[in-house]
Amino acid sequence: MAMPIVATAQWRKMKNDDSILIAAAQRDPAEFAALYDRYVQPVYRYFYSRLASPADAEDLTAQTFLAALESLPRYHHRGHLSAWLFAIARNKAMDHFRRRRPQVPLSEADRSDEPDPVTRVARGDEIKRLLDLVRGLGESDRELIRLRFAAGLSFAEMAALLKKKEDTVKKSLYRLLARLQSQLEESHA
Repeated sequence: MAMPIVATAQWRKMKNDDSILIAAAQRDPAEFAALYDRYVQPVYRYFYSRLASPADAEDLTAQTFLAALESLPRYHHRGHLSAWLFAIARNKAMDHFRRRRPQVPLSEADRSDEPDPVTRVARGDEIKRLLDLVRGLGESDRELIRLRFAAGLSFAEMAALLKKKEDTVKKSLYRLLARLQSQLEESHA
């Protein structure tokens, strides 16, 4: 399936921008700030969705960017920069869980995006049921949800990170979402 012209042009520009930023950062570490500015919020949201602790999410975000800065001289731009960065983030998360053994459950999305109180009350039960369903998923399914919705990765970035075909990632996520929707509707009835 062909991508729309606008999406293709935006993707090429972003990929080209990443190449320029990486080259600049490899020559001058001060230029790393531009990479940080572009990716700090998605990386933080990824960690927050896994940890439900702002302090831990901030700490692991900082560790991720430090590791990226330290390994930048060895980085060869062969695909999506975000896939490389989120591979580092996933490794940091795994290290964190190995150190802290008890796994923290998936929390609600970024609290800075909470709806107003009336909307929150009206949708509270449905959100609770959905979160319960997500908590009941296997780790690989929860990871798909985190990467797509918490980190905001594209399917191509997810595929590169997970070392799967983009179409496989799309189908897996769509099937997972359909299953969640069906279970949510069943629990609503």
